[in-house]
Amino acid sequence: MMNSSTAMMVESCPLTIDIEGLGLDQGALLLVRRALEQVPEGGVLQVRGRSPEWDLHLRAWCRQQGHGCQVHAQTDGELRATVTRHHMALGRWRDAWATGTVDARQAQALAEHADPHWGLAARGASVERGAPAFAFSLQDKHELWAATAGDLYAQAAAAQWDPATAIDWAGAAAPAPALEAAVVQLMTYLIENENAALLVPARHLGQMHPHFREVLQVLALQCADEARHIEVFTRRLALHGHAPGLSTAGGQASLKTLFEAPDFSTATFLLSVLGEGTFVTLLNFLHEHAPDPVTRQIARLAARDEARHVAFGMAHLEYRLSVEPAYQSRLAMAVEQRFDELAATAGLNEEVFDALVILAGGGVDVAAVKQGHERVQAMKQDMANGRKARLLRLGFERSQAQRLADLHTRNFM
Repeated sequence: MMNSSTAMMVESCPLTIDIEGLGLDQGALLLVRRALEQVPEGGVLQVRGRSPEWDLHLRAWCRQQGHGCQVHAQTDGELRATVTRHHMALGRWRDAWATGTVDARQAQALAEHADPHWGLAARGASVERGAPAFAFSLQDKHELWAATAGDLYAQAAAAQWDPATAIDWAGAAAPAPALEAAVVQLMTYLIENENAALLVPARHLGQMHPHFREVLQVLALQCADEARHIEVFTRRLALHGHAPGLSTAGGQASLKTLFEAPDFSTATFLLSVLGEGTFVTLLNFLHEHAPDPVTRQIARLAARDEARHVAFGMAHLEYRLSVEPAYQSRLAMAVEQRFDELAATAGLNEEVFDALVILAGGGVDVAAVKQGHERVQAMKQDMANGRKARLLRLGFERSQAQRLADLHTRNFM
């Protein structure tokens, strides 16, 4: 334990550095700053030096930073300066916008509201006054957060796959013509839906305050997933020399409603919880009934990615509803409004439905079509059951969950 005489000795022997003939504009300021970090607030640092006018530069710097500075001439021509370290709040960093706490263990704590002046700073940094405000429209925690965002990002980063090596493209033989035509039509349908699944989260990414960086990272990889899906679906479509199939007005209208969702949470609900959740069932169905190994591999890998997207959507909506239970009525209204807007459209186009029947039956004879049709109907029921289960998990009452699940667009997404 430090006794009174030792304490007096410390106070009477301040830290001293000698910058010799090095000017502050030649790197000596770095030495001053590093030494000053070792001095407690209110303590002093002695600086000795012989460079011309180094004391004038030191005074100017101390004035800017809020530190005290006194310069004393020495008999040998050397100058000595006494720098008194002030609290950071009194200097350049007075009234700094703190994006976190000064405790390193808590510096990554999330704020309920991210200040626009924090801008692009790292979470936990102190942001100098005068920094510009950024117009992020998504800057409140309840609007975008998911409790598992960090874990989902780690999983997504570890699960990225390369289309060139993860899929065995070489020597893939074409299925029978009717089956290949069905695959081509289905891939055409999947591409336009994945275009929407990429662009909807991308539209919100630039509106998010980077204070909530885990969500940014999850969505960035989600966009990368969708870009990769578009690549492999396109490559499979053209694998045996065929042009893309048909895209219908009803399908485009269904996807357009995703772009018109009024906020991030609603868009996530419609796209990820309902649409992509349904697509996981579709991709698993395609994996089971694919007529060739390449299509089977693509469906398996894409379904794995989509399951993560659903997991994020669920985590976000669970968080938002936990802090804003009344938001549930807005989600229900979004489903009802979307159903009304699409009521006059044809829903899932018959070419896609027929393609699924052909693939599920394995052919186009009567027995195959009968079996395929039954399997597709069972898949649609599985989709509805899955949607209902997710709605129940989000706290919807059972009858309402059933009704909303049934109102989901007939186009699946």
